[in-house]
Amino acid sequence: MVTYLESDDRRAKKNVAILFFAQAVLGSQLQITIVLSGLAGAMLADTPLLATLPISLVMFTAVFGAPLASLFMGKVGRRVGFLVGACGGCIGGILATMALFISSFWLLLFSAIFTGVYYSFHGFFRFAAADTASDAFRPKAISWVLAGGLVGAMIGSEVVQNFSDLFAPTPFAGAYAVVALLNVLGAIGILFLDVPLPTSNDEDVTVGRPLGVVVRQPETIIAILCGMISYGVMALVMTSTALAMVEHGFTSGQAADVVRWHAFFMFGPSFFTGTIITRFGNLRVMGLGLLMLAASCFIGLSGVELGQFYAALIFLGFGWNFSFIGATTLLSGTYKVNERAKVQGLNDFLVLGTVSMASFLSGVLLNFYGWSMVQIAAMPALVIAALSLAWLVIYRRRRAVVTSP
Repeated sequence: MVTYLESDDRRAKKNVAILFFAQAVLGSQLQITIVLSGLAGAMLADTPLLATLPISLVMFTAVFGAPLASLFMGKVGRRVGFLVGACGGCIGGILATMALFISSFWLLLFSAIFTGVYYSFHGFFRFAAADTASDAFRPKAISWVLAGGLVGAMIGSEVVQNFSDLFAPTPFAGAYAVVALLNVLGAIGILFLDVPLPTSNDEDVTVGRPLGVVVRQPETIIAILCGMISYGVMALVMTSTALAMVEHGFTSGQAADVVRWHAFFMFGPSFFTGTIITRFGNLRVMGLGLLMLAASCFIGLSGVELGQFYAALIFLGFGWNFSFIGATTLLSGTYKVNERAKVQGLNDFLVLGTVSMASFLSGVLLNFYGWSMVQIAAMPALVIAALSLAWLVIYRRRRAVVTSP
């Protein structure tokens, strides 16, 4: 890919600040949607079996929309693409508000499609941070943008708590109306983003390789695989945590606090993860992240006391942060400028698809086999990720020996 010099990082740092803001403001609607979609669906649907259909439709749209969103931004640029995503989120918030006022489940489902459009673009904030960064600054750029998710989680929580009853007696409508406003505010920030499209003067523009050639690179394969597994394991365990805690006698407030600390350790370490990657290398950081994800599963298996839920979800968040940011950094160094749209699109299609399947599987496993089986189900995938990472380390060492004079 194009190598930016450290002197160019003034633009990159400005973009990181803008994307941090966008991750915080626009990203806050993810938590709002996750919390409220099931509740609104249960209130409007004819049967409880359809209560989670709105959030499922959000994920379905995002999975298949991500490759299209990436290709679209490859043609028109990051700024236009992210503005389209914000428009989708705004429309989704407005339609959801209307659906609650007129008690229409079908309109709520229609709103979920537009929210899914937003989500299709949202995942590319981290890649946009890397687009103009030098090799040395790239890990920090990616991790600092993801750190905005911590602020977004706090904003989302406050919106749910303080605005859900704004238009009482119509529940949740106020929070969805705030979602629409958040997208307008986030779009204003995106207007200042400065990520140029490749030009004819760029040496990499005329050297694009077929997608199959790019994804057959060992680094690309391992980056995508570890990204899928780290995010999938996190979704598998996190999705059923609140339900498992309530089943074991804890209050919804206690469950919410555990999830809140999980979110803190998902995004909080991002303020220094990039520095750690620069110091120790992304493969070591990815390995440590996978180890912490495994530790989370073993803690979950050890018992169902409150402290064990806290510890398991804290390790889960920390492990996701290290392994996912490491995988993103690894992937960002495997393609040229004019290859990034198709490679990033494929990556997020696979990652979001894995997250969707893991979220669905989580509920099934908890319902039929219990909390322990959720942890056990995650372990084979973690073993595969660890073995693949070890293979890449050996491959690099052998390649270094062969190419050394």
